[in-house]
Amino acid sequence: MSDSKRLVVNLSETLNNEFNKALKEDSKKRSEFIREVIILYIEEKKRLKELEQMKKGYMEMSKINLEIAEIGFANDIKELKEYEAKLSECDWSDDNNSEKRRYILC
Repeated sequence: MSDSKRLVVNLSETLNNEFNKALKEDSKKRSEFIREVIILYIEEKKRLKELEQMKKGYMEMSKINLEIAEIGFANDIKELKEYEAKLSECDWSDDNNSEKRRYILC
């Protein structure tokens, strides 16, 4: 790594002990471990930022989506009422004496 930079970090005794335990468990060198941790941290920050942007987008679109859904619902209700009105005007024959009977939907 010819372009690498040296980093000095001050750790408390407790954090240093935990750090050394983690190094032993992962069998890694300090610099390798720190590089991986920094990469993970940056990736997680990016992921959280993207999630926040998605949340913001969904919140902004929710009002528009609700309006579109309400328009569709109003059209469905209108069509249903028209359909029911047409059904209520239909004549059906009575099986007993072949007279016409009017069915009305309420």
